Amino acid sequence: MTVVLDGYSYLECPRWHDGRLWVSDFYTNQVVATDGRGHVEVVAEVPGQPSGIGFLPDGRTLIVSMRDHRILVRDESGSLTEHADLSGAVSGVLNDMVVDDRGRAYVGNFGFDLMGGAPLRYTTLTRVDTDGTVATVADDLGFPNGMVILGGNVLVVAETFAGRLTAFDIAADGGLSNRRVWAQFGEPPQTEDVGEAVEQLQVGPDGICADAEGAIWVADALNARVIRVQEGGEILDEISTGLGVFACMLGGDDGCTLFLCTAPSFPEHERRPVREAQLMAVRVEVPHAELP
Repeated sequence: MTVVLDGYSYLECPRWHDGRLWVSDFYTNQVVATDGRGHVEVVAEVPGQPSGIGFLPDGRTLIVSMRDHRILVRDESGSLTEHADLSGAVSGVLNDMVVDDRGRAYVGNFGFDLMGGAPLRYTTLTRVDTDGTVATVADDLGFPNGMVILGGNVLVVAETFAGRLTAFDIAADGGLSNRRVWAQFGEPPQTEDVGEAVEQLQVGPDGICADAEGAIWVADALNARVIRVQEGGEILDEISTGLGVFACMLGGDDGCTLFLCTAPSFPEHERRPVREAQLMAVRVEVPHAELP
């Protein structure tokens, strides 16, 4: 395992795109891109705290602005403008996002004030169409986090506080149906206390990505590891990271480099004042596939 970047606050939502790894750094309010060989560029400054990243068919970039509940769009010049305002549709700060091949974005939110110690609440998933229209497409999700799209029409969502990956079929109009469990890691916690929930979870699925064999790599935010899972929940592989790992992405020239967003912990009050986050990388056998 190698260190690609260090000296950041809290890295999340990595995406491999056009030969570079794009990643959000929460508490410096930056999105950076690196070729993995030492060159790093700040590609966006997001005062509302960046999170999910995705790419439109025309090449523009969508970036989640967490705290003001907006999706921003970055054009080729680097300028940011508002793509959509989700304020009226969500109950918590925005989270991760996946953009499909038509440019529709599926966006999660916390659902409650995680960093402020509020009781755990389940929440919704929001779709943003290419014209900025906002619609709620699923509810009763236990902290929807990382997402992938398999086969062009199956959305898989990591529910961190439910300890599972949940799948939906994507209709032609972007609606979701046929909700089902793709992988369950133990029983979902039956408590509103976040601390108790964390103790009960066997896996805390955070960021995810998919490979060419249809398996999903899952950043297990609670156990300092990434796991490779197939549909049904069987764990095919496990890589320990030594630090907390909160997101992962396959990339590199051949798609076989697994990038890992690591930090000693996730609470904001611990991460914001220091620069201990690292982007790490490890080689795997099966290359990247699907979206993102």
